[in-house]
Amino acid sequence: MVADRPDSFLGVEASLSGRRWIGPSPEVARQAEAIGQATGLSPSLCQTLARLGVPCEGALDYLEPTLKALLPDPASLRDMHKAAARVCRAVRDRERIAIFADYDVDGGASAALLIDWLRQQGRAATLYIPDRIDEGYGPNEPAMAELARGHDLIVCVDCGTLSHGPIAAAAGTDVVVLDHHLGGETLPDAHAVVNPNRQDEDGSLGHLCAAAVVFLMLVECGRQMREAGAAGPDLMPLLDLVALATVADVAPLIGVNRALVRTGLKVMARRARPGLVALGDAARLDTAPTSYHLGYVLGPRVNAGGRIGKADLGARLLSETDPHTARAMADRLEQLNVERREVEASVRAAALAQAEERGLDAPLVWAAGEGWHPGVVGIVASRLKELTNRPSIVIGFDGDTGKGSGRSVAGVDLGASIQRLAAEGLLEKGGGHRMAAGLTVARDKLEPAMARLSELLARQGAGTGGAADLRLDGLLMPGAASVETIQDLDRVGPFGAGAPAPRFVFPDMRITFAKRVGEGHLRLSFGDGTSPTLSGIAFGAFDGPLGGALADHRGARFHLAGRVEINDWQGRRSVQLRLEDAAPA
Repeated sequence: MVADRPDSFLGVEASLSGRRWIGPSPEVARQAEAIGQATGLSPSLCQTLARLGVPCEGALDYLEPTLKALLPDPASLRDMHKAAARVCRAVRDRERIAIFADYDVDGGASAALLIDWLRQQGRAATLYIPDRIDEGYGPNEPAMAELARGHDLIVCVDCGTLSHGPIAAAAGTDVVVLDHHLGGETLPDAHAVVNPNRQDEDGSLGHLCAAAVVFLMLVECGRQMREAGAAGPDLMPLLDLVALATVADVAPLIGVNRALVRTGLKVMARRARPGLVALGDAARLDTAPTSYHLGYVLGPRVNAGGRIGKADLGARLLSETDPHTARAMADRLEQLNVERREVEASVRAAALAQAEERGLDAPLVWAAGEGWHPGVVGIVASRLKELTNRPSIVIGFDGDTGKGSGRSVAGVDLGASIQRLAAEGLLEKGGGHRMAAGLTVARDKLEPAMARLSELLARQGAGTGGAADLRLDGLLMPGAASVETIQDLDRVGPFGAGAPAPRFVFPDMRITFAKRVGEGHLRLSFGDGTSPTLSGIAFGAFDGPLGGALADHRGARFHLAGRVEINDWQGRRSVQLRLEDAAPA
């Protein structure tokens, strides 16, 4: 065993799904004990706070994130005052405004934020979202030139920071960029470029998604309007859109992002936005939304339009005010999402087979194939990343040109490395942010580009962690897994990127019921023989060995690992284990 590698938790070196279990480090255990002594909070709560690196003196404040305490001064971002002043002038002078947005959730939500804000002041805007296949990501010269001919102001959201040529093509029209993707050494000749990831920013707000940047600009607009003696719209009802974008764009739930998402979830629970209501109803979401629902239920459906359907459908749904129209849009997105899953499944199987043949323990896991749909390569890259704990790239070729998407792991800046490859000439273009990036590569440069990218990522530590490590917060017995316990743990949330939900092991459990349900999922009940049994669900369990082993348990006992959650069903609340892994006891 490697000297500095921690002992496996419960002695599990290879679980049913082939993973090594890792428990809390001694340092985290000591910090949890210190937090408990200082605050009197429950052990499981202290354990989660310690694992997230929360200091003793900040533990109680961490449990109550507020916008008042955490929202940064918008003017701390370069060009913010200038951008807000230009937008306010356009509103005041009734100028013609166009919004150019990316086709993903963050872009759609950013556009919807502006459309909603303008509508409340009796103003309208032209929405333009490029087609993923025909136009690709970001502003392009023909579209920007056409928009410039009919508008006085173009606002680029979730794109534009690297768009020198397209912004120059909008000659005669002011362009404001509100973005969060990594900036280059020079900025385009726009009226204002607001981006916490500009190279001349300090990076303290680099974790913001584009919708959060747009929200900060609206805060600054409100301040400028008040100084001019005018009252701007109430911004709090817009936070449902910011929360959706923050989670769906895998922005780390740290700092102000925690307050934005927590407050946004409360706004969303009021069911005041017709588009989100229709989307939740189409997805049969019958509980108050959580960050999980934003990332895995609502987000993929909004994205479905940009991936394999009409690019602007998600943004139009999020900004729709008529419930009947919203319902029709949501139903269409639901259909597109089903189609997206089918396309994704085919590409995922081929990509995984190719990546396994190449090896899953390198600093970079990648796959490329002919005709792979560009709308699903990002999702497949995410699946490879989750499986291997490695940065992953998936590329679809059409002729001699491949378009790909990548996802990264904590501590490894994929966007910067992709941007460097583009600067070195190995990619035709590329960019993104720390956790996600896109690229275009010529077929004859594929192998050298991936080799160079692997080298750059290895320098950041990619590939040093065990590909199959499953990190756990500790043990939990059925008798202690109550609704109250989970509500207590939820105080540490919202959970997501940068702040993963606590994961516990129920040790030495007896399975009392196990059945395959849906498309390869496993539903089960289990207990320790002394407390009431608990229910569990393992999504996609039959895609690997986990489902078969537990369904055919033959009375054997298992350690069961996963995340505990509250299950609301027909007015009854109970505890449910979202099972992720298991090992023979």
